[in-house]
Amino acid sequence: MALHESVLEEFGLAPLWVRRGMSAAQEPVAEVSLEQGAGALANQAARLDEPRVAAREASPAAPEPERRQAVPVAGASRPATLVSEAPQSDAGPAQEQIQEQVQRRMQAPAEARQPTKQPPQPSQPSRAPEPPAFDAPPDDDFAWFDDQPAHASVKARHETPEPAAVQTLDWDALSERVANCELCRLCEKRTNTVFGVGDRNADWMLIGEAPGENEDRLGEPFVGQAGKLLDNMLRSLLLARDSNVYIANVIKCRPPGNRNPEQDEVARCEPYLQRQVALVKPKLIVALGRFAAQSLLRTEASISSLRGRVHEYEGVPVIVAYHPAYLLRSLPDKAKAWADLCLARDTWLAAGGVPSSAAK
Repeated sequence: MALHESVLEEFGLAPLWVRRGMSAAQEPVAEVSLEQGAGALANQAARLDEPRVAAREASPAAPEPERRQAVPVAGASRPATLVSEAPQSDAGPAQEQIQEQVQRRMQAPAEARQPTKQPPQPSQPSRAPEPPAFDAPPDDDFAWFDDQPAHASVKARHETPEPAAVQTLDWDALSERVANCELCRLCEKRTNTVFGVGDRNADWMLIGEAPGENEDRLGEPFVGQAGKLLDNMLRSLLLARDSNVYIANVIKCRPPGNRNPEQDEVARCEPYLQRQVALVKPKLIVALGRFAAQSLLRTEASISSLRGRVHEYEGVPVIVAYHPAYLLRSLPDKAKAWADLCLARDTWLAAGGVPSSAAK
């Protein structure tokens, strides 16, 4: 046997030779299991050749040349197996059975004779995960797993009480609200809020425009020279700020540089003044200065056109008079200021005011 045939036989790929015409007394071929493969069939064919070779050596007559025929194997992943043909007269019944059995096993599909192997799955290149179609939170965001109802935040907001309306506050609560007010830009540079001073049950209520430098420093309206002049004017009517007069301002914080307050600043501060008027329940209001008169009466008219008449604010009679600071700069107008105070006294008496002799 050539070298390449021995190598093929070692790997189970050598051609198998089966001789026909063997005697019935020969040893039957053992059943070859499907798992033994082509190597077991090659060994069986060699055993079948041994009696024939011995008989040929003992007989002097030359045997008839053998005819070889290629037998195809189904699902041939290996070369076709050759089966030698002998004269039909030499083939016995046993030999025919063996031959048929070998042919059936040789013609069996290759898949039946070899263990089934799953073809390797082609490796697919890993693809990066596609981003979700929605804005999902990051993996480490544990708030994603919170199972709180949507109304939880609303409930939390209800747990924090809303500040009471200004119209429902008493004197102490209103004073504290004004002291902590940050509704407008004036709170940024104030030193003190100027809430008000005087008798909270007075019939007379005097309202100025806004605190000045001295008022911002002391936290009290109408101090300094203008305050002294106002006290003298009230004394002439048997009035005093600490006994039967309440004094307040439209604006509770000093505007920078004593400028006129802006409209939005007046709008945010007016509820405090409205509540003060409601708590005092005065019989008369005196608006001191142009700005105070225009803010209370919601008008752009000049102070000279507003003087000498009775107006109304929150159902209370209003008399317009000059501001004491203006009178310090314009002495001739003091006579006009006295006329305004006289009109205020008459209006107060007409509204049921108590005569000065019985004043508190």
